[in-house]
Amino acid sequence: MPAEIPSGARLEIRITPADVGKRVSVRRLTGVADGHPTFTDTVGLLASWDAGVVYITRKSGETVRIVESSLVAGKVVPPAPARRGLAVPRVTAEELEEIASRGWPAGETARLGDWTLRASGGFTRRANSVLVAGDPGVALDDALAQVERWYAERRLPACLQVPDSSAWAQRIDAAGWAREADTLIRTAPLAPLTSLPEPPAHLGRVRLSRDVDAAWLAAYHRTGELTDAALKVVSGGASVWFATLPGAAGHPGPGAIGRAVVDGPWALFGAVEVPPEHRRGGLATALMGALARRAYEEGATAAHLQVEADNAAARALYDRLGFTDHHGYHYRRPLA
Repeated sequence: MPAEIPSGARLEIRITPADVGKRVSVRRLTGVADGHPTFTDTVGLLASWDAGVVYITRKSGETVRIVESSLVAGKVVPPAPARRGLAVPRVTAEELEEIASRGWPAGETARLGDWTLRASGGFTRRANSVLVAGDPGVALDDALAQVERWYAERRLPACLQVPDSSAWAQRIDAAGWAREADTLIRTAPLAPLTSLPEPPAHLGRVRLSRDVDAAWLAAYHRTGELTDAALKVVSGGASVWFATLPGAAGHPGPGAIGRAVVDGPWALFGAVEVPPEHRRGGLATALMGALARRAYEEGATAAHLQVEADNAAARALYDRLGFTDHHGYHYRRPLA
């Protein structure tokens, strides 16, 4: 049965911001032709609804921006049936960065043209940096000055997150902003990850929860940074899952933890950590398999994650799981 709104159906807007994270079908007014209104239907995951703007992510990975006032109809529709394909949706570096940013959402954002300024009390570079995508709408020197003022007002250091392929990379370098923290975005088909082995029998099964608990937080290496603002980042996203695998007898705390966020066809994996005493036992693999199976149930078909370029151990693990490099990014800070 088509998910689009049938022609001639009674037009009602039956969705609200509370439906963020659900699959929806909407119709919006796009113009007038020959004296008659024209409409366009969009089906996908309701990624966000804020300040009069609605964002919907289609199954292709494309994100559609819709002004709320143009909506004439909308409804929640059943999840699309999952397909066990091996293709990863084609997206640009900037598009995938936008998807990743929604899976680790900053507590405060502002727009500078196409750039997104993000602040979260200093918790992680990603949530406290400018996502450089598209054009800032002003000259670069003016844009950088505005960035520095915005972060200074929040008592945070100015920082840019720049895809390596960005047309701005060389110009920002020439402006004297130092490069740091080279990072890789890696992708993989999700279906093969659903067949990863279960954890060793003596550890039990991976526990999945919508809510982050004390055991998960105790194992997270940034526990000391987890203010209320940071918890909002960790818990944010369209459809968030926390995974915890019990540790072996005699060892306090979990044997492994992880996190996944489902956003349309994409599942973002992160915070996968295994204490030193539990490493090299397949725990990270088992935990990712459990998260992959849950993401697959929600209709995701592709996985993505971020790993620092110099983290050889993590890169080797993801190599074995079938991940390949999609693109790289780095951070920039103004020289003192």
